[in-house]
This record gives sequence, C-alpha cells and structure tokens, in this order.
Amino acid sequence: MTDAALAFTGPKAVEVREADVGDPTADELRVDTRASAISAGTELLVYRDQTPSDVPVDETLDALDGEFSYPLRYGYAASGVVDAVGEDVDADWLGRSVFGFVPHQTRFVAEPDDVVALPDGTEPAVGALLPSVETATNLVLDAAPRLGERVVVFGAGVIGLCVTRLLASFPLSSLVVVDPVERRRDLAVGMGADRTETPKAVGDAVSDADLAIELSGRPSTLDDAIGAVGYDSRIVVGSWYGAKRAPVDLGGRFHRDRIDLISSQVSTISPSLRGRWDRERRMDEALGWLDRIDADALITHRIPFERAPEAYELLDARSDDAVQVILEYGES
Repeated sequence: MTDAALAFTGPKAVEVREADVGDPTADELRVDTRASAISAGTELLVYRDQTPSDVPVDETLDALDGEFSYPLRYGYAASGVVDAVGEDVDADWLGRSVFGFVPHQTRFVAEPDDVVALPDGTEPAVGALLPSVETATNLVLDAAPRLGERVVVFGAGVIGLCVTRLLASFPLSSLVVVDPVERRRDLAVGMGADRTETPKAVGDAVSDADLAIELSGRPSTLDDAIGAVGYDSRIVVGSWYGAKRAPVDLGGRFHRDRIDLISSQVSTISPSLRGRWDRERRMDEALGWLDRIDADALITHRIPFERAPEAYELLDARSDDAVQVILEYGES
C-alpha cells in the first residue's frame, strides 16, 4: 500500500507527499487513520511562517522532533483503527479505535503506550478533538475557577469553546466570552456562556472580573484582559503567539492591581498540581469530557485528506467561516 503524509513545504504551501509507513515492528502497532483535526492556531503559525526559529517543534512528542523549518510534517490530532500489530503486541488491539499525537498521514506506527484507546463507538472526527479537550482541561486546571467568580474568556475558537463548556459546569457568578465573530459568539452561548461581547464592546461591558483566560491568539488582547479584571485577579494565557508581537500596557493597572499573569501550556502540568495530577489522569479526565462537547457544533468543515491544501487556504483566508476543520481519510 502506498501511504501519504502532509508536508508544510514553505510559507502558505502544503503538499500531500508519498510516505513509507511499512509494517509494525515486534513491539508496535499500525493505525489506519480515519480523521485528523487541524489546529487553526498552531498550524496556521506554521503555514504562515510565524513560528520562532529557536523553539523545538515539541520535545514531549516523539512524532514531532526537530525545529520549525521547511519542509515539515506537523499535526498532532489523528484518530483511526488498528489494522496490524507486531508479534509482541496483544492481538486484542486489532480493530480498536485509537488516537495518536502524530502528523497528518494515512497510516502510522506507534508503540501501544503512545496511543490512546478511544471509548467504544467514538466517531473518528470526534476522537480527533481529544487534544483540544485535553488542552481545555489543562487550562481549567491552571485557572482554578472558584465558587462565585466572574470569569471572562477571550477567544471562541475550538479551544475557547471547549474551555467555555468546561467552565459552564462550575458554580460561577458569570461567564462571559469575547470574540469578534458572531457565529462563534453564538456557539459560546450554546456551550454555556451567560453572555458574549465583541472586543470593541468589552471595555465598557466587562470590568472587575476575577479571572480572564486569553485564547484569542492575538497578543494585543492581553490589554483587553488587563482592562477586564480587577484587583488581585488572574489572567491565564493559553494562546501561543509564535513570532507575533504587540505592545502591552504593563505600566498602569497591571502593576498596582497585583494582577497575576499565568502561562498555561499542555505539554506540562503545573508544578503546583504534580503531587496529585499526571498526564495519565489529565487524559482520563479529557476522555470523560469528549462526548460532552458538542462536536457537531464545533466541526464546521470536513475535507478529504487528498484535498488538504484547500483546508489551509480556507483557514488562512476565511477564518470567520471555519471553526474546526477535519481531514477525513477513506478506509483502506
């Protein structure tokens, strides 16, 4: 069988190239990919050549090694079905639906410990949303929302909407979501937001929040977050801005109001939580939420893998039209 993989070959250029996956070794299994999710945040930075040159791709994932330089295979949200196992792997893996943190490609091999068994009956496209739900879980753990708090989420992309869904389960005083796109604001209400605002209106509509979570992908939004929170408040930054820069006003209220600015990144767990939490526990929690996220609302486009360049052109030029784009693969 001839396999294929997606490669970023230059700024705003992707190709579907032939790949040699082969048979699994004795301690590996092979997965026939059925769906993979495009990260509109991180992958667009790669597509637009906005990643910093001195940052490793991801030191915690074996499938993503090296630096951000072209050509690059990238992606970390693939789900599929195990179609072959090595001689030392339990045959019960055959036919199981699994998830892998691997680039977009038709098949891949991995050791059993490097894939996640999905709940029975999980649709492949839903399984591909697992890293978004895991990231949202990590963000909420880092944010540590408390009883009766006023919370504002900046950004209603996939991660922002997943965070909103999780936060809606807490006994908050209010949950406000800020986004410039009406469609995304409507989705945020469906995920449990009490109300939504546009970035232009947020300065007059939101103040003295206890907690803000910044997920817009725009560094200038930090100014809006500082303006929206009160004394001794917290701002959790889950966006990765890559090489993008913007001036942020840290000379006014930020300093005197003792506002905490917290970085949240899913590759690691906060040191303050590691006594009770590890990656396995966090993943189990995310799996428990996977079927409680409205995947049909999040997934706006399903595009065949062989037409993957169209998916990135869509996200780059018409980001308002798309929320979650899924690449779909035919069965082998």
